[in-house]
Amino acid sequence: MNNGGAEAAVAPVGGPQPLEWKFSQVFGERTAGEEIQDVDIISAIEFNRTGDHLATGDRGGRVVLFERTDTLDHVGQRRDLEKMDYPINRHPLFRYKTEFQSHEPEFDYLKSLEIEEKINKIRWCQSAYGALSLLSTNDKTIKFWKVQEKQVKKVCDLNVDSTKAMGNGPIVGSSISTSSKQYMANGGCTSNDFSLPNGGLPSLRLPMVTTLETKLMARCRRIYSHAHDYHINSISNNSDGETFISADDLRINLWNLEISNQSFNIVDVKPANMEDLTEVITSAEFHPIHCNMLAYSSSKGSIRLIDMRQSALCDIHIKLFEEQEAPGSRSFFTDIIASISDIKFAKDGRHILSRDYLTLKLWDINMDSGPVATFQVHEYLRPKLCDLYENDSIFDKFECCLSGDGLRVATGSYSNLFQVFGCSEGSKKATTLEANKNPMRRQGLTASRPSRSLGSPSGVVKRGKGADNSAVDANGNTFDFTTKLLHLAWHPTENSIACAASNSLYMYYA
Repeated sequence: MNNGGAEAAVAPVGGPQPLEWKFSQVFGERTAGEEIQDVDIISAIEFNRTGDHLATGDRGGRVVLFERTDTLDHVGQRRDLEKMDYPINRHPLFRYKTEFQSHEPEFDYLKSLEIEEKINKIRWCQSAYGALSLLSTNDKTIKFWKVQEKQVKKVCDLNVDSTKAMGNGPIVGSSISTSSKQYMANGGCTSNDFSLPNGGLPSLRLPMVTTLETKLMARCRRIYSHAHDYHINSISNNSDGETFISADDLRINLWNLEISNQSFNIVDVKPANMEDLTEVITSAEFHPIHCNMLAYSSSKGSIRLIDMRQSALCDIHIKLFEEQEAPGSRSFFTDIIASISDIKFAKDGRHILSRDYLTLKLWDINMDSGPVATFQVHEYLRPKLCDLYENDSIFDKFECCLSGDGLRVATGSYSNLFQVFGCSEGSKKATTLEANKNPMRRQGLTASRPSRSLGSPSGVVKRGKGADNSAVDANGNTFDFTTKLLHLAWHPTENSIACAASNSLYMYYA
């Protein structure tokens, strides 16, 4: 089912050809003119390790789970794709599974600080005993959730007349004759001879407990709090299945999943004098294979690889990845656009993908002299950096993702667009898609123009200016800064992407 791998095997020299992306599903699609509530905007997306489940978090503190349906048999059991000998859908199909309130708004009375409920990150944990496990975090508090099926039971076959139960009717035994009632009320003595009612006294029944249905129940098993003075921007699970890290602007803490009242500070970049602060931590991620290694990025555009075996406080990195600044190119915006908003390890752990404001960069962990590939995402915005600074768009944090085979990368952009690049030499041309039911609409609008895609590194981009909240690329497309696609995730084994456009979850396959 690895479409990318199959394609690479037959692709001509120069790398795999661009994939043909198609619309698959949408959840929470908004109608024209519908007002979007801020609490409904999606703020996190994550596939689990197998790709059979997908989780989203929103600004209202809710976590919504979806499950894959095209691999379920008629009794709801998961089928093994590798062993199936009959045709199935060639792309993942998902359905709504359940949702729960993960975080609530809080107030820190010591610091007079409101803590919003927005979900910043979601990470899946290893499942056990049929339960789904995941971590979710807002700015200050991390929670460990378990979602599993629970049987809802009911006591039935009571000694109540079912036809009169709603009206609090008498018990079944109320059909006893009046003479019998008098006999029992007088202690068994009446003036008349005792006689049982026709059919005798009714007997009492033992109530029975039966299972009505099975419901999914979400339980918060542990809460990891009071360990960060600054806003949490990342959480990442370790490959050992026992520990995870959480990162804020100045520190990275190491936790054990089983211990919620203690963590270990492994990275601390806070200077003795805060006036000497020159950079902050923007993202952190564990190595997918080696449990002793992790990487974190900074606001200066650098990525540090550290080994936890070196010392308890990992203040010395083993590798530093950064691109040298071109002479004479420094400006007021240089540090702002160099800040890395997201990093992701490739599945094999050999490469790291990073996203800054204008570009995507792919790094080889064995080569720290510079990135092995640079993908131009927002080069057409370079002349508008002043306007972007004025409306704060220059601080938008776009996420990035890699395909499971490592052949392609993707990231979001403005106007609810996202771009997919091939990683092989000669295949860096971008495929630009729009988060709607016709993802290739932009290609149709510009097909008659001979100019290159805006994402092509070798493309000559003629830049123009639109309104204050828009920009125009070389193809004449106008980009709206008020609509942005910040969050997306690539299915771990197939060419399928889930992305968030405001409160809607769109899914595409190739």
